Amino acid sequence: MASKDSNSKKVATAAIKMALSDRKEEGKLKKDYKKDEMKVAAVDFGGDYNSSIKTIIERAIIAAKRENVIKETHTDQGAVAGATREALTQLNSKAIGFNVGGKIGIARQDDHISVAIFFAIGLLHLNEMAIGLGHRAVT
Repeated sequence: MASKDSNSKKVATAAIKMALSDRKEEGKLKKDYKKDEMKVAAVDFGGDYNSSIKTIIERAIIAAKRENVIKETHTDQGAVAGATREALTQLNSKAIGFNVGGKIGIARQDDHISVAIFFAIGLLHLNEMAIGLGHRAVT
């Protein structure tokens, strides 16, 4: 049981690192995780939070498919959509009504998929920073 828990933690950590990375770091992380047989993806987003929710979920699914993190099955796509929705739910109270910008990080190893969302939540010249994390298991 400890190994399953540690796999969940490894995948969650990878998703968070991808969400926090810049373009240069992202490329390096992809190579490093590939050596560990972990698949990762990342994609930027921005806009009004309320109207961006659907787009954020779609971007996560498209990025995961593009980087071969998931297959084009309902199960895999649903896992990414569900994990993304869970991450967004954790950020709702801070983001509703504001502009947001940031990055989505996705990681998968075996049957573990994690989606991390890093937000900068804008208010005039002040920004709040937040991270949401969702996890799903698929076979």
